[in-house]
Amino acid sequence: MEYQSTRSKDYSCTSAEAIKEGLAKDGGLFVPGFFPKILPEEIEKMAEIGYNARAFNILRRFLTDFTDKEISDSVNAAYNKTKFETESITPVYKLNNQVYFLELWHGLTCAFKDVALQILPHLLTRSIEKTGDGRTAVILVATSGDTGKAALEGFRDVAGTKIAVFYPESGVSGIQKLQMTTQEGENVAVGGILGNFDDAQTAVKQIFTDEEYKSELDKKGYMLSSANSINWGRLVPQIVYYFSAYCDLLKSEEIKSGEQVNFVVPTGNFGDILAGYYAKLMGLPINKLICASNKNNVLTDFINTGVYSRNRSFYRTSSPSMDILVSSNLERFLYDITGKDRVRIKDWMESLSSKGEYEVPDITKQKIKEVLWGGFCNEEDTLFSIKDTFEAYGYIMDPHTAVGKNVYDQYLFETGDDTKSIILSTASPFKFNKDVLEAIRGKSENTDEFTLLEELSHLAGMKIPNSLKALKSKEIRFPDSIDKAEMKEFINSKLKL
Repeated sequence: MEYQSTRSKDYSCTSAEAIKEGLAKDGGLFVPGFFPKILPEEIEKMAEIGYNARAFNILRRFLTDFTDKEISDSVNAAYNKTKFETESITPVYKLNNQVYFLELWHGLTCAFKDVALQILPHLLTRSIEKTGDGRTAVILVATSGDTGKAALEGFRDVAGTKIAVFYPESGVSGIQKLQMTTQEGENVAVGGILGNFDDAQTAVKQIFTDEEYKSELDKKGYMLSSANSINWGRLVPQIVYYFSAYCDLLKSEEIKSGEQVNFVVPTGNFGDILAGYYAKLMGLPINKLICASNKNNVLTDFINTGVYSRNRSFYRTSSPSMDILVSSNLERFLYDITGKDRVRIKDWMESLSSKGEYEVPDITKQKIKEVLWGGFCNEEDTLFSIKDTFEAYGYIMDPHTAVGKNVYDQYLFETGDDTKSIILSTASPFKFNKDVLEAIRGKSENTDEFTLLEELSHLAGMKIPNSLKALKSKEIRFPDSIDKAEMKEFINSKLKL
């Protein structure tokens, strides 16, 4: 299978080259030439096999320049009970006869990013080997909270790689910050950015397109690559858990073969919901993809009006992984929904960069609404949903998942659609212990992260994830706070480039 850029047809490449490069030379994102179809009878057969076999089945359709053994070895190295606290990797929890939670947070860093970022290092290092590139990969990551730790853990001490992660200094939870600043490994670096996630993401993209800097690195034997969801190797593994959730419901006889379901996705950068859209293109029976935003509701406005504008106030919320105003992966969605209209995609992205906004035509708006339903949730309603769901069902959600549940309730009220719906639960409630406890029992003077972990464990009757409990004894290695203009200097210094 060949991969092309969303912005020009002058460049095509293999999956290994797309994964290695991360971002196309013209600033566009790599997309597959087509989406392979999975027939209903194949989905029925996938219901009888485990997560790893499902992942192998799907990934081999996109990674056609990889051998079956390379894919199988990568899958098995990434998905096992050592790295995920459950053999099912992404289990489905039944809330009631209509609503299910797809729990994506059982990995090492307690967030959905683990599903992709445990396999990406294996795919990337094999891609570098396959393309005959002897350089060391320097992975640059901008994170709104979860991607950073998952990437650091995935690439920690992986031969032939170095990784630098940048997060908004005041825009992550206490646990998220501890996870990153205490990161172990000889090939890692972490910096807090004096700004928000969009500042970090924009600065990282600028480094990727800085030809002079890349030339300097090349002379020293280094190449830039990305672990953000702009990298195809990060996005393609996420398609798997949509199929896996559907297969789990088939196996447990919650649905019948071919029955349509909705997926509700709390998202900021649009990568997670894009994977669901790709699953739909491949034949997964999806009725509606419900896009859930927090107070930074740029995606909701876009879905409902066709105008994408980052010219708005930025809010720090209790769901920081969605505190984003520039949703990078929306470009891939628009590329497909417009029939691969690269000229328009390039114009829109240039307008977003120069003017801060763009508007799609009515026909595109209509096509978007056929696939997506958009809603958002404010802070008060996020906390209410956590409390309400706990009191009604005894189930505890983190704030991101609560945004998804609240928006789903809005969708149900407005549409009356009683299609069975799967809400993506994207992070463990323990990562956001303070907000979860505040939602359920009111404000507390206690701010110690580890006391709060114990209190939440007692309240929920859940075991504290081992990786979070271990943070208490770890040394803070990366206390640095820097301006985005200092990022290149920081990378060179910390990674000894």
